[in-house]
Amino acid sequence: MKAKTLALSFAMLVAASTSAQAQTEIQWWHSMTAVNGEWVNDLARDFNASQKDYKIVPTFKGSYDESMTAAIAAYRAGNAPHILQVFEVGTATMMASKGAIVPVGQVMKDAGYKFDPAVYIPAVAGYYTAPNGQMLSFPFNSSTTVFYINKDAFKAAGLDPEQQPKTWPEVALAAAKLKASGHKCPFTTAWQGWTQMESFSTWHNVELATKRNGLAGLDARLVANSPLHQRHIENLSNMAKQGLFVYKGRGNVPEASFISGECAMITTSSGFYGNVKKNAKFAFGLATLPYYPDVPGAPQNTVIGGASLWVLAGKKPAEYKGVAAFFNYLSRPEVQSASHKRTGYLPITMAAFELTEKSGFYKENPGTDTAVNQMIRKTTDKSRGIRLGNYVQIRAIEDEELEQVWAGKKTPKEALDAIVKRGNELLERFQKANKA
Repeated sequence: MKAKTLALSFAMLVAASTSAQAQTEIQWWHSMTAVNGEWVNDLARDFNASQKDYKIVPTFKGSYDESMTAAIAAYRAGNAPHILQVFEVGTATMMASKGAIVPVGQVMKDAGYKFDPAVYIPAVAGYYTAPNGQMLSFPFNSSTTVFYINKDAFKAAGLDPEQQPKTWPEVALAAAKLKASGHKCPFTTAWQGWTQMESFSTWHNVELATKRNGLAGLDARLVANSPLHQRHIENLSNMAKQGLFVYKGRGNVPEASFISGECAMITTSSGFYGNVKKNAKFAFGLATLPYYPDVPGAPQNTVIGGASLWVLAGKKPAEYKGVAAFFNYLSRPEVQSASHKRTGYLPITMAAFELTEKSGFYKENPGTDTAVNQMIRKTTDKSRGIRLGNYVQIRAIEDEELEQVWAGKKTPKEALDAIVKRGNELLERFQKANKA
């Protein structure tokens, strides 16, 4: 009897081992933290539970900059992940990395999946599509810039919490009342280059760079020192001097000051929603990005942010099938809708948007459709998106120069002129490198 039991146990172990070996592992490097990191892990877990052939292994690799650098090093060493999450400013660099990536459309087609870019929100799909119409990466945590307010702080300042400021003059007036009521940080902004220069430009239908903001050619050059850009940075500079705008750091660092209640208004990513919903101890509201009402055509549309998933070259066909199966799973309307409701990131397909709308989510959570409504407007050649080479470094220049303004060490004109000059040197370098 013991022999039979041992034989049976051994057989079960062998079967389990064979099953484990048969499962193809897919490495996914990402940069999501906190509540969004939990979301990524849940997506992988749910996909893994939905089938037995593949196992997605998500790994946090630091900030977007850090994960991109790590992936480049890993690719050169021959041990790159299958899937890499890359933020939108790295798109032009990834597109130029011929041979290092496999277009997502090709991955899906080779695996036998129907893949139609037309089902995705146009502003999302268009950003990740090459001039020849081929979709190169898979839209994942696509976001856009939105405006958050602390409704409790508004009430305490005698402001109507249901009447969020829509224009920059209204933001300044609200900030003054908040300050008068004792608020030490009426307004702040995260991702200042993205919110106050890139989205600011498309929202006002003015160019940040020539050649349709880089979408029409590598010879694009920055023009972000226009009179309108200068006017806006001057206004923010004046607000900073009066204590109405308080600079809280680069990237998403300022978001913590909103969650804590220290800052009452913030412009940042729609993908901040999940964090606010879970951790803020006050009532909050979402609104569209502020604009200047005297600018013709404003507001237009904001641009894409967040990141997409790139498939790296050099893997086995069976592994690419696993990648395709995972992307197919992520594209399901019910999966997209659930992710959108949880995180505030855009539902990347129109079907997911419609499903969310039918569920009554937008009515129950006013303002949660703000990001989608800002993105599904008809775009122009000046507002379709911003895709420039070496843009990670250009963003760093924007941070450096704008910080000089907030510190009172440079005038807005000096800083913007420097951004254009230094940025264009990088664009010229990128153009030469990729022509060669």
